[in-house]
Amino acid sequence: MHKTLLLTILSLLLFIGSQAISGPPAETTIRYLDISSSINPVTASFIAEQIGTANQNAERAILIQLDTPGGLDTAMRDIIQAELNSAIPVIVYVAPQGARAASAGALITLAADFAVMAPGTNIGAAHPVAIGAGNQPDSTMMEKVENDAAAYARSLAQKRGRNQDWAEQAVRESVSISAQEALDLSVIDLIADNSENLLQQLDGYKYIRDGEAQIFYGTDAILVPIEMNWRQKVLNALSNPNIAYLLMMLGIVGIFFEISQPGVVFPGAIGAIAILLALFAFSSLPVNYVGVLLIILAVVLFILEVKVVSYGMLSVGGIIAMAFGSLMLIDSSEPYLQISRAVIAATVTVSAGFFLLATGMVIRTQRRPITSGTEGMVGETGEAIDAINGKGMVFVHGEYWQACSDQPIPAGGAIEIVRVLDGLKLEVKEINLAETIKPEED
Repeated sequence: MHKTLLLTILSLLLFIGSQAISGPPAETTIRYLDISSSINPVTASFIAEQIGTANQNAERAILIQLDTPGGLDTAMRDIIQAELNSAIPVIVYVAPQGARAASAGALITLAADFAVMAPGTNIGAAHPVAIGAGNQPDSTMMEKVENDAAAYARSLAQKRGRNQDWAEQAVRESVSISAQEALDLSVIDLIADNSENLLQQLDGYKYIRDGEAQIFYGTDAILVPIEMNWRQKVLNALSNPNIAYLLMMLGIVGIFFEISQPGVVFPGAIGAIAILLALFAFSSLPVNYVGVLLIILAVVLFILEVKVVSYGMLSVGGIIAMAFGSLMLIDSSEPYLQISRAVIAATVTVSAGFFLLATGMVIRTQRRPITSGTEGMVGETGEAIDAINGKGMVFVHGEYWQACSDQPIPAGGAIEIVRVLDGLKLEVKEINLAETIKPEED
């Protein structure tokens, strides 16, 4: 009997352990993603990948909690394409309170099977903004872009049975509305305080798949949070304009240090890595290459300060070029795509200080008297081994040298090296050591 009881307990523990390891059944699982950043290629890849995995596992739904100021059009369309082609329902929840689904986020919300907002959130302002390397498109091109975005917004609203007129206004007029206004205008399906309340309210709602109505059941569903892996988190962080800017400046400083102090290696290696990471970040940002060139010009001016006597004018020009280049680096009117003015001020100040310090050290090194080799012997003192009448031997730095002098020097007299002649012969003169020693002050 004891053996039977022991086997029963052991089987129960094994069953509980297997359930804990395997997790809840897929048919009751709702994959939960928390997106609180701009819509960039990394974010789009993560969301599309998770929607695909949820479909492969035949999970009940996927819930995307969204708080975004907007993002790139191409990244937004990748996410929407994944939403529209999902066999399981996609829920977009604009939360927490105070969050927003602006610009690209508004269209991502419209494309969801169920669009939900938390109290105190807003949605809209989806007007397309031209971004690029300082080349603003003409009015005809902008009109084409606007018409395309408006038609896209209307088609999404039409497919999901939402307010098409408002969707077009969000694009053409940049209108933005609160959660309650969105519910009244049939832009979203409901308002929920939290994700649990959301699932309770959605229980029994219908969604369309392949022309047939399907019923969503949310009361027994289990939310399974999914986070980006470390690689995606790093790449997503790099898409932040402030991070990209700091990486670029770090790379420039590292390479400058390697050029000014060859052979150190480490600063050059770090600088090269930082530059490559910055280039990756800039691939998803609207970079103005005039700003990049101004920053490079600033570095060139700092380097020239070492070679050219400009009394600091080149350094001043370098600081001005760096400041204007930093301000012009990101070409966009969208606040979330701009570099913080405080970051620019701090970075320019620190970088300029470093460049000036490094340049000053190089200049001081170049102007320092030579202390090694034959040139470094000029001015050194020693002793005449024998009387010098035109030529003789002297003892300097523990070594015997042939020497010559225009004036006779007695044996044992103190001498000073005037210059080093060809053939390692020294020209010397007699000195009075007592006169070369400075008397102590009272």
